[in-house]
Order: sequence, then C-alpha cells, then structure tokens
Amino acid sequence: MTNSETLAMFKSSGALLDGHFRLTSGRHSNSYFQCAKVLQHPAYLTAICGEIAGHFRGCGITTVISPAIGGIVVGTEVGRQIGVKTIFAERKDGVMTIRRGFEIDPSEKVLVVEDVITTGGSVAEVIELVKATGATVAGVASVVDRSNGKVRLADRQYSLLTMEVVSHTPEECPLCREEVPIYAPGSRTNPQG
Repeated sequence: MTNSETLAMFKSSGALLDGHFRLTSGRHSNSYFQCAKVLQHPAYLTAICGEIAGHFRGCGITTVISPAIGGIVVGTEVGRQIGVKTIFAERKDGVMTIRRGFEIDPSEKVLVVEDVITTGGSVAEVIELVKATGATVAGVASVVDRSNGKVRLADRQYSLLTMEVVSHTPEECPLCREEVPIYAPGSRTNPQG
C-alpha cells in the first residue's frame, strides 16, 4: 500500500484534519491524523493492519502491546492478524504501566504498535516496560509516522504512512501568535488552548 493510497483512506473517512491542534506530545500542528476515524471502517482497519502484520509476520512475534488509548484498536487487529496475544499499557497517575492482569514473560518477543508517532514518547515508555520484564522488543510499528523516519525507536521499525508534518513548540507556533483557536483531539487530557 502506497502513501497516496493510505492518505486517500484518511481523507475519505475524514480522518485527516486541518486547523490548529495540540498534539499528544504537547507540540502544535496545523494538521491532525485522527486514526480512530479511519480505523472505525472494517475494510480500512483490515487493510491497514494487514500491511503492518505482513511486515512482521515470520519474525517470531509472540505478543503485541500498544499504548492506550490510540494504539489499542490497531494493536489488537495487528495481533489478531498475526495470531498472537495482544495487550496494552496505560497511564495511571501519569505513568505508563501494564495493568489489568496483563503479563509479559521474559521469553516473549514483543511488537510495540501505535497509531501515530510524532516524538515517540509513549512508545518509548512502553518499550521500557517491555525491557523491564526481560522480554525482547522485536520491533515498533505505527500507522502514521509524522517524523518522516527521524524518530527511531527500534532496529526494526515500520510505519504504513511516513511523512513529515510540521509541528512547533507552543512558544514557536505561528498559529498561536495569530490567536487561531486550538483543539486537542488526542487521547491524553489536554485542555483547549
């Protein structure tokens, strides 16, 4: 699947938004990928996750883990298509943790799956959780890599859609200087601007 085919899915489902957004990373951007809107369509979910699963099939993956909440749907479908256990990590009191009785055995080969990577902060936290169990991080996958490949989190890393999307610190943001209203549609609680 090409970048243009993937972008067409985002555009046709209304999942590529234009405006002024506060990203989960805290950075500001004039565009936002709302993966949940594209992944709500079974045909798109199957196709997108099939590309990711296909990339890692045959790598001995035993578990897929995703950071909550954005990565859960894509991680679960990737795990289903590979045929392995799928779990997620979530924040408790601001700290990424593995809860709900989920466990990772040191013998497991774990694929970390996220919906969108900008700075890779949440994925990096999940990687540290996996390493703390003694398990092997076998790779990192995402639907969208907004850094155009600049954020490297694992030796084996794959993103279906890789492109550079401009983002700024709040202090550098030209849209803030123009007083354009800001929206924070991400999964972490970010008050509007």
